Amino acid sequence: MKRTLKFLACAAVVAAVAGTATAAYAVPAKAPHATVAQAGTAQTQAASAAKVRASTPLRPTAKKTAPTPRVVASGEHVTAAPGFELWLTAEGKYWTTPSMPDEPQFRSVVDGNIDRNTPGVSMQAEGDSSHVYLSGLYYGGKGTASSVEVETADGTVHGKLIELPGKPGWGAWYAVADVKPGSGSWDYVSRVTVHDTKGKIYAQLKLR
Repeated sequence: MKRTLKFLACAAVVAAVAGTATAAYAVPAKAPHATVAQAGTAQTQAASAAKVRASTPLRPTAKKTAPTPRVVASGEHVTAAPGFELWLTAEGKYWTTPSMPDEPQFRSVVDGNIDRNTPGVSMQAEGDSSHVYLSGLYYGGKGTASSVEVETADGTVHGKLIELPGKPGWGAWYAVADVKPGSGSWDYVSRVTVHDTKGKIYAQLKLR
């Protein structure tokens, strides 16, 4: 399939430095009429305040929870982009692309072509004049899948994960890549990595 791919990227960084004015005030070293009793009272109050501060428990920082796949019902359609939809059944992954919105494609997880006991990732891709529509299966990894990164000729693309209920041991990933003119080729994607909730590699596909 001949594809022309387009990608626009821009970044802007703005920094502002604000000056802070300071002022100093003179304070008498010793009050002229202070008594020993008053000085002792001040010391006692200061010690009590320090003890209260020391005994006040620190509030724990809220712990961020790593994302997990979106759980979908069998046959539930997920729209990744106009014309690009995915859905799962116990047999595997179905999807449509903008060029074939009425002709679903299918990848099986039960026909023996993949070993769901061994970590693995598959990929299917289709492009048009400005995008590449990417999806595939992931399976067999340890822990809980959390995120997917796709390394392309134009940089890293972050996709999403979906799974059926009940921890089936496999799921589907998908992403849409905006690409630059001239980037289109069969080796546009070099690597697909699914990470688990601890940041480790759940499964990976290397294409070059």
